Amino acid sequence: MRTAAICLAGSDSELDDSQLLDAYAWPAASPAASPCFRFNFVASVDGAVSWNGRSGDLGDDADRRVFGLLRSTADAILVGAGTVRAEGYAGELVPAEVRTQRTRLGLAAHPGIAVVSGSLDLDPGSDFFTEAPVRPLILTAASAPAAARAALERVADVVTAGNETVEPRQAAGVLHRRGYSRVLCEGGPQLSGSFQAAGLVDELCLTLSPVFAGGSAGRISSAAPPELTRLRLRHVLRSADTLLLRYAR
Repeated sequence: MRTAAICLAGSDSELDDSQLLDAYAWPAASPAASPCFRFNFVASVDGAVSWNGRSGDLGDDADRRVFGLLRSTADAILVGAGTVRAEGYAGELVPAEVRTQRTRLGLAAHPGIAVVSGSLDLDPGSDFFTEAPVRPLILTAASAPAAARAALERVADVVTAGNETVEPRQAAGVLHRRGYSRVLCEGGPQLSGSFQAAGLVDELCLTLSPVFAGGSAGRISSAAPPELTRLRLRHVLRSADTLLLRYAR
């Protein structure tokens, strides 16, 4: 099956997967005790982050192609509990050929999976846990219900990263100590907002979907940082009417 054609803006030359991986190469490792956090979102041209409650309905083949490539080089995938409930996330998150490629590159065959959930409102019997390719990591708050924590500890590693809520800098420390230096964050808006406010969003990969969504759907961030954070545009890719943007802090 032919993959979606993606070009640099202003060019008609299609980029292959190797060239796209070069375009999305991770920054050089930093000595700081924190991973590099790359957030990946799709949004409509009028700012909606979802359609009928799902972000995937806004994406096209080009967005899904880049989505898969970003996962292929990440040490871990970080998501909020709401995203897990809405999008599923059950089973393998990277295909077999990618797992083989990751092994050749010296990476774990499957990226780690970390979920942020202050309340632990997750079903330990859901497919997310029963079909997990690696044991999930749940980052939670000390105030989370003890019974929910005990139930989830049977199927995941549950680690406290804050008192009343999950604190992004404490979560970053947990991920760093586990050896995750390149973390791909896939939503949702609450997670994005909290990491923005903490100054921990290093990159934003944003697919701009050529649709009007209207309605009351939220934006890619549900909380405002204390001040405007200026970003630097790294590239503009195009696939038909879809734009794939990469920004760095």
